Amino acid sequence: MPVPADMDEFWVFGYGSLMWNPGFDYLERQIVTAHGFHRALCIRSWVHRGTQERPGLVLGLDRGGACRGVAFRIAPEKWEWVVAYLRERELVTNVYVERLIPVRFSDGSRKTALTYTADRHHHQYVSGLTVDHAAETVVGAQGKSGPNTDYLRNTVAHLRELGIRDSWMEAVAERIDLLQAAD
Repeated sequence: MPVPADMDEFWVFGYGSLMWNPGFDYLERQIVTAHGFHRALCIRSWVHRGTQERPGLVLGLDRGGACRGVAFRIAPEKWEWVVAYLRERELVTNVYVERLIPVRFSDGSRKTALTYTADRHHHQYVSGLTVDHAAETVVGAQGKSGPNTDYLRNTVAHLRELGIRDSWMEAVAERIDLLQAAD
């Protein structure tokens, strides 16, 4: 999906590691809300935060609810590069679906943003995890981008810095701390 030629602004919506590690230059960053989706640890990570033998868990934007995250406005001359970069980063195993979705800014205005949603039909998608099961999966998993625990802790810390509370993610992080303290 190329960036539509009729767009006067190009925004990228991040709800996980993209919030704190976008990997691209941007003109502006704002906290926004995407309605109809929620942040979930619903993707088994076989590359960045785990392996096929020891999968980790990473976030997906799953259907239902609302998700506060970060929108990045990209300079027009960087649109194509940013899309290519995001495809290489996010579509490694095709567990995400590239989509343009509406996001709402704090002033009530709405814009369209590029994001990557979870593909519920992909074999890496998982749902219904308990806090304990999620924490046990994350502990000990590591991929080419580092330990899965770092990913989870960084995400929770950055959510808090942005004033975004995610009680389920926070509960998983607390359980991970308990599991690691017991070792």
